[in-house]
Amino acid sequence: QVQLVESGGGLVQPGESLKLSCAASGFIFSNFIMRWYRQPPGKERELVASMDTTGRRADYSDSAKGRFTISRDNAQKRVHLQMNSLKPEDTAVYYCHARYPGHSDGYWGQGTQVTVSS
Repeated sequence: QVQLVESGGGLVQPGESLKLSCAASGFIFSNFIMRWYRQPPGKERELVASMDTTGRRADYSDSAKGRFTISRDNAQKRVHLQMNSLKPEDTAVYYCHARYPGHSDGYWGQGTQVTVSS
């Protein structure tokens, strides 16, 4: 049974940091591209960060560049998203996603809420 379980969300003030984690099970984690998406209230889901299977290449949305860092631990089957200098516009439900290279679909976690507010 495939599972992606996010954790680490919460309420923080602008300028603060959060680290999200996603624990994977039920598939060969090291073979999958791992991504973080987010869905702000009333908006569509958007890609935030992506990491290749080896952990050597990371890509970020323009809004995440310079503030967010994606990382993965293939031995622990976890992917993380370190978020610094958080802004109110980062408020969203953050989702972990796993995709096998060459496939259009993948697996989703249930999401974790991040709220940035003073």
